[in-house]
Amino acid sequence: MRQDKREHPIRNVVKGSIAEELNIEPGDTLISIDGERLVDVFDYHYMVNADYLVLLIRKKDGEEWEIEIEKDYDEDLGIEFETNLMDDYRSCTNKCIFCFIDQMPKGMRETLYFKDDDSRLSFLQGNYITLTNMKDNDIDRIIKYHLCPINISVHTTNPELRCMMLHNRFAGDALNKIERLAKACIEMNGQIVLCKDVNDGDELKRSIEDLSRFLPHMRSVSVVPSGLTKYRDGLYPLKPFTKEDAIAVIDLIESYSSKFYKEYGLHFVHASDEWYILAEREFPEEDRYDGYIQLENGVGMMRLLYDEFVEAIKNTEADNIKREVSIVTGKLAANLICEFAGMVESKFENTRVNVYPIRNDFFGETITVSGLLTGKDILSQLNEHKGKLGDRVLLPANTLRSGEDVFLDDMKLNELSNELGVRIQVPRNTGESLLYNILFENDEKLEDNGNFVYITAYPS
Repeated sequence: MRQDKREHPIRNVVKGSIAEELNIEPGDTLISIDGERLVDVFDYHYMVNADYLVLLIRKKDGEEWEIEIEKDYDEDLGIEFETNLMDDYRSCTNKCIFCFIDQMPKGMRETLYFKDDDSRLSFLQGNYITLTNMKDNDIDRIIKYHLCPINISVHTTNPELRCMMLHNRFAGDALNKIERLAKACIEMNGQIVLCKDVNDGDELKRSIEDLSRFLPHMRSVSVVPSGLTKYRDGLYPLKPFTKEDAIAVIDLIESYSSKFYKEYGLHFVHASDEWYILAEREFPEEDRYDGYIQLENGVGMMRLLYDEFVEAIKNTEADNIKREVSIVTGKLAANLICEFAGMVESKFENTRVNVYPIRNDFFGETITVSGLLTGKDILSQLNEHKGKLGDRVLLPANTLRSGEDVFLDDMKLNELSNELGVRIQVPRNTGESLLYNILFENDEKLEDNGNFVYITAYPS
């Protein structure tokens, strides 16, 4: 028998919670709250914020319990469901000309090919959505529950061009939803994936000016270059940006951001770190990132890491033990990591730091970020230096699947450690953590503080 989607199986009950006290158990099903069926997690959180509520629970044996609960208004029940959304994930209906998933080779794990475009994940996880599969009812619920921030993949405010770029005839009309959200004072962030000779130049000017109408509710807009892999056969013929292109993009963005700051106290539009590296320009100072509002989108990550590292090395002393450490990085951050290595070796004369930028053979050399490196590429290129890697190898945390010890190509971290015959340590993603992982071993700064070590693998 098919289960009603508005009935929600319970996966776990938190120990010591209200739910446990009421003998609610994993395997039970939540049918309704106060007589109302729930669509998803937002209905649930909205309805449990109350002093008094009535749950209808179906037990594992089929018996239904009606449970009256009196509690503090914002006290959690301690119920966890089978999925974070309590609903199916919504997939993307677009076929964007720059879509990275369309540029992946066949034969990888199935989950890597799922394109999400779910407004609820925008609120919960910071994902960017195109608005194209959202109905008026979805916007109504965002406004009703005041869900924010909502992160929106805009790409262009030219309706006809947006339809072409997203390969969706409704993509232009979807832009009207931004106005509805702004009128309801819903905080938003925008993203523009820039494609050469498509939505750059005058089209980028138009998009920035159009989106600025929604300030201050639209808090920021990031501009990032499209990522192009070697697997583009049959796809739209996009071209890579040059140094001159990057300079023009930065100059345009900075001319607008200074104007917006004077008027709104927000720089609003930001160029991602890749543009500054390609243009061989210094990264903007910290104040220009508006509190690093677009950090997860690659805006300001390098500046933040640099400032954290410099502050940490200024305030850190270490023993004079001779040590050698190797650091793996993508090509994008290689110069910065080499600068860090020089600082360490200058201050701590018995410490040697090797930096190994890994070429992305799997996706192609145009992909330079560490988060898209595979275990096999790291292994094959570090094998050239086997036996000369020092005490340990430090690896960026974003090379691993979130919360796990597995690379993009399903190689496990301990496999890499075994093949190389060296300990591999993954620092947390801060400048201080990187420095501590270089300098300290079996030290309380590392072993007793999970803030500095994400995971460690030892060769067997």
